[in-house]
Amino acid sequence: METRAASKRKANAATIVIVEKQHPKRQRVVLGELSNLPNIIVPETQNPRKEKLQCRKNPNTKKQSLTNNTLSFPQIDESHVFEIFEYLHAMERKRRPMIDYVEKVQKQVTTTMRTILVDWLVEVAEEYKLLPDTLHLSVSYIDRFLSVNPVSKSRLQLLGVSSMLIAAKYEEVDPPRVDAFCNITDNTYHKAEVVKMEADILKTLKFEMGNPTVNTFLRRFADVASENQKTPNLQIEFLIGYLAELSLLDYDCLIFLPSILAASAIFLARFIIWPEVHPWVSILGYG
Repeated sequence: METRAASKRKANAATIVIVEKQHPKRQRVVLGELSNLPNIIVPETQNPRKEKLQCRKNPNTKKQSLTNNTLSFPQIDESHVFEIFEYLHAMERKRRPMIDYVEKVQKQVTTTMRTILVDWLVEVAEEYKLLPDTLHLSVSYIDRFLSVNPVSKSRLQLLGVSSMLIAAKYEEVDPPRVDAFCNITDNTYHKAEVVKMEADILKTLKFEMGNPTVNTFLRRFADVASENQKTPNLQIEFLIGYLAELSLLDYDCLIFLPSILAASAIFLARFIIWPEVHPWVSILGYG
């Protein structure tokens, strides 16, 4: 299984001729963009289009770090953080896969086949520029489905793309369509097969699609893991994300809760980058 990223790069390298339309067609508006008030005037200070244009005009504008975008909760009151993560700790125990489903449930699927599938899904997520949460949630759906339903070798990839389709709908603002996931498999599966597998996954999950993953708990530790919170260390943040993705490939990591894997990724990343400093601090224990 492999993506067609190379062919895409060749296509993008070709000369593209852009023809401007004098009367462009109207585009559909996402429900989230609709206002409750008719003809509302958006202040200039809150106009996202103007801010986007200003960022383009000013190339010296610094990019926001991953801490601000994906790994922290800047708008959540600290008094509620403990209650939120108490709930997440309870949920990670409730919605977790069977730790030995390959031995007890599956007849054809092996741990090696699972590793190959997850590695391929990493490439798919990269090609479609999906969020890390989408990838982690996809693997969670796969493991939870395989914990209950025996799957043949020929349908394992179908399970992977259908799980990522559900996760993308749950996490992404603009998720890829069903046709895109059929295309990424070189049309090995038809649209009807992907939709049917999607329905089977949702029934198995009992439509409980929101469960905490390793990436969820990394948000709690990100600020503390950085040596100086005022200037986030991108090196450790990327290393933490890489270690978290490595845990997805290892079937043996299913015996650990996502919060434990997140803490382990923090511990190892700090030890690699700052070996002279103790990799664990007491405040991390409150996560």
